[in-house]
Amino acid sequence: MIRRIGADRPSFRTLEFGEGLNVLLADRREAGTGGDARRGVGKTSLVELVHFLCGGDVPPGSPFRSDALRGWRFEMELEVEKLPTTVARSGARARTLEVSGTLASEIGWPQRAPADGNGTVTIGPQEWEAALGDHWFGLAGECGASPEDADGRPGFRSLFPYFARRAANGGFAGPIPLSAGRRPWDRQKSLSCLLGLDWMIVRRFQRLREQENGLKGLRQALRSGVLDRYLGEADSLRTALSVARDLARKKREHLAAFRVSPDHEDLVKEADDLTVRIGDLHRKNFSDAALLREMEYPMDGDVEDAQGPLRQMYREAGVLLPGTVQRRFDEANEFHRRVVENHRSHMSAETVSARARIAARRREMRSLDERRGQVMRTLESAGALTQYTALREEVGRLEAQSEALAERLRDANRLESVGADLRAARARLRRALLDDLHERGARVRNAVLSFDRLSHSFFGRAGGLTIEAGDDGPQFGLDLPSEPGAGTTSMQIVCFDLMLMELLAERRQSPRFLIHDSHLFDGMDEWQVARALRLGAERAKNFRFQYIVTLNADAVPKNGLDEEFALEDYFMEVRLTDAREDGGLFGVRFD
Repeated sequence: MIRRIGADRPSFRTLEFGEGLNVLLADRREAGTGGDARRGVGKTSLVELVHFLCGGDVPPGSPFRSDALRGWRFEMELEVEKLPTTVARSGARARTLEVSGTLASEIGWPQRAPADGNGTVTIGPQEWEAALGDHWFGLAGECGASPEDADGRPGFRSLFPYFARRAANGGFAGPIPLSAGRRPWDRQKSLSCLLGLDWMIVRRFQRLREQENGLKGLRQALRSGVLDRYLGEADSLRTALSVARDLARKKREHLAAFRVSPDHEDLVKEADDLTVRIGDLHRKNFSDAALLREMEYPMDGDVEDAQGPLRQMYREAGVLLPGTVQRRFDEANEFHRRVVENHRSHMSAETVSARARIAARRREMRSLDERRGQVMRTLESAGALTQYTALREEVGRLEAQSEALAERLRDANRLESVGADLRAARARLRRALLDDLHERGARVRNAVLSFDRLSHSFFGRAGGLTIEAGDDGPQFGLDLPSEPGAGTTSMQIVCFDLMLMELLAERRQSPRFLIHDSHLFDGMDEWQVARALRLGAERAKNFRFQYIVTLNADAVPKNGLDEEFALEDYFMEVRLTDAREDGGLFGVRFD
């Protein structure tokens, strides 16, 4: 609930708010003086000021960045869950807000800044919005999310506009507006949270749509031919694979049945045997060459060098020990020398043997290769080798083609499987949404009945609110009576907003104020305005919230108000006018 809005400049028209209905009036200048006195006096600026002090963005075109207001420090006193709190902010330092009072000491800031000597905490707009979202809408509780879903939770900035609508953001386009730049599922998510439904189901629908869009893009690329060489439709790939495999099978059978003339069959077999023998000799030579490299390395060492550390150690010990130790050193030295010489002798013999084996194999390989060349030339002269080689290459090509088609078919099958999985996931999500609506049936009924009562009070006949499980998430529908004139949409907004206030008041989750500025009433006739104000005052009293209205003085209804409802009792003490330069909310004129 808002108690006071002020500024550090004496020209500002400080506003004091009470419980229930609060009507801020704006007078227009006399007819014929030109212009519209109701513009620029600050009615809409009140809504902008509340958003500003609740952590809203301050874009370059914002009045709080203008030269006239940039240095002003605005302040709002409010109650958050009955905790007296004051928040202040300046356009010159828009990245910080100063919060003091009971809330500042009790709330758990996400990034806590130390309080100064007066108990004032300086925080950023996002931290302030997080605190208000927690206390007003339960964003860290019932409407909150687990850490893995935190990136998709409803934000304070997507919920708060329902309680302080702004014409610039499409707030008066309909009861369930879609603000510029926001996606349809953001609206689903916000309404699910406000109505007490499971908004995380909406988040899962959103992720499913992202996957489906990716699959749709891939299929479009296939149809356009971009990926034809990599992937095709599964049915056509199955046909192509069957044809390729059948052709490869026939070629393999032909190759298996291939026979050269009887005079050359032995030569073909001999050529194959020669190739095998040459390959075997190559492998043996490789092994012996590796053995040579291992044996040649230790033969480069010096026997005396290896004995050096041992001799030095015994020499130093001989200074202190008897001669027997020196004798034992000579014996050990002799033994070590013999071991090393024996090892070198063995290595030398093995090296000679390995080199001889390698040389013998090379001679044999040259002989075998010469014979294989003779056999190949003989076969080639008869044409048998050329025909056999060509047939074998064709078999290899067809088998490679079949394998490539099989891989593409596996990819296409996975693509079709993903599509089937997504369709099944959508069906499961719709089932989960139906279950949620059933489990939270009491909240759905309360919303439906509240809207029915309000529309009946407003229009004299019931309207309908529908909440259904659609294939693309929860669907919210409004079936309202219509009246002649341009005010039907505005009256629908009044009914919808008051319904939200009733539901959230019962759940003890709301800002406990609803602001409607004069834009909402511009299209209504006086009877409609009278019904809206009377209904808002009644609901604000019954459910203990503020209904703050800015109204043009010439739009105050003279008809439609009964004797028990004296509208003037709800007029605020401050009255805006353009009759004087200081008659606006800020007390100064600026563009």
